[in-house]
Amino acid sequence: MTTSGRISQSAFDGSKLRVILLLDLYEGAQQQFLDAYEHMRNQVASVPGHISDQLCQSIENPSQWLITSEWESAPPFLAWVNSEEHVETVRPMHSCVRDTRSMRYSILRETTPAQPLKSESAKAGRQVAARVGDGVARHALTFTVKPGSESKVAEILAGYQSPQAQVDDTTRLRRTSLFMHGNRVVRAVEVEGDLLAALRHVARQPQVRAVEEAINPYLEQDRDLTDADSARVFFTRAALPAVHHVVSGREVPADLRRHALYYPAKAGCGMELARFLAHQDEAAADDPDNPVYGSTVFQRDDIVVRLIDITGELDVEPVASLGLTGTQKGAELERLLDGAAIGVEGSLQTERNVNRLLSHADMMPITDRSAADS
Repeated sequence: MTTSGRISQSAFDGSKLRVILLLDLYEGAQQQFLDAYEHMRNQVASVPGHISDQLCQSIENPSQWLITSEWESAPPFLAWVNSEEHVETVRPMHSCVRDTRSMRYSILRETTPAQPLKSESAKAGRQVAARVGDGVARHALTFTVKPGSESKVAEILAGYQSPQAQVDDTTRLRRTSLFMHGNRVVRAVEVEGDLLAALRHVARQPQVRAVEEAINPYLEQDRDLTDADSARVFFTRAALPAVHHVVSGREVPADLRRHALYYPAKAGCGMELARFLAHQDEAAADDPDNPVYGSTVFQRDDIVVRLIDITGELDVEPVASLGLTGTQKGAELERLLDGAAIGVEGSLQTERNVNRLLSHADMMPITDRSAADS
């Protein structure tokens, strides 16, 4: 996959992935942590796409530890880290760790004594040029509420007071967009600076905590936010990572509108569906006539959500809105999409089914707040 200078984030560049996990342990928890790590590394060793990992202890502060791992590419790591198996594997570590920080990096250049890297030795399909970012981190959470409670939950989520946008000298909340599809809630955030610091800042705000407590009775997955382990597991399972983001290089249109589209994949096809949509949005970014100006694709398991900034209404150009522009693209999406789950049966080559898919995929907006609105 050849990356464009406009892409600020992508899990599909074909490069190897380096994952860095910084940990601060409680005093006296080192042996318990080592036992938990041994269990984890035995599990991850058999995960497809995993190459190696290392456990390191600081020579300056014995309570600070580092786990690094290398993967063939980002998709197999994301499939593992978002799995229920991973949630259960790392659970024994929770009581040992005071704080954690996870970072993921594509490997652009690599030199070894046996094979120094030359400019022409970059393997085909891997990222060569550095991506151009915009200083913004993107992330989403998704969870389901009890059927019949949707309108009450929407009312609660739409009515809270926005938290202070400025987190610290280097971090700022830029935008929060919240949508629902049936009983599924998706909350997408954009942060300038440190995403983790921003998420923790938001979680501490009284008005946000009040909203979270207010929706607790309606959640399908029970949680207790006063219990650190319960909260950690809930938000781990709710994480909906951004796997691709692209913005057109043309001038920002004045009439952009934000929409979220929900694409439930066939079992086991979530990552492939997300990759398909990423390719489509790259092509849209190169087309000055395409109404889609920017797109972020979020994916976890077989849940795929595409957040788009578009000129005009969705139904004016439904094919472009859905990311189906191009020969046989409807057939490709049809192969990956669980059409029955979204209310579409039959071929996506027909205008009627394209319109039906758009109607069902279009998520209901609850709130869309920018820092300027705070």
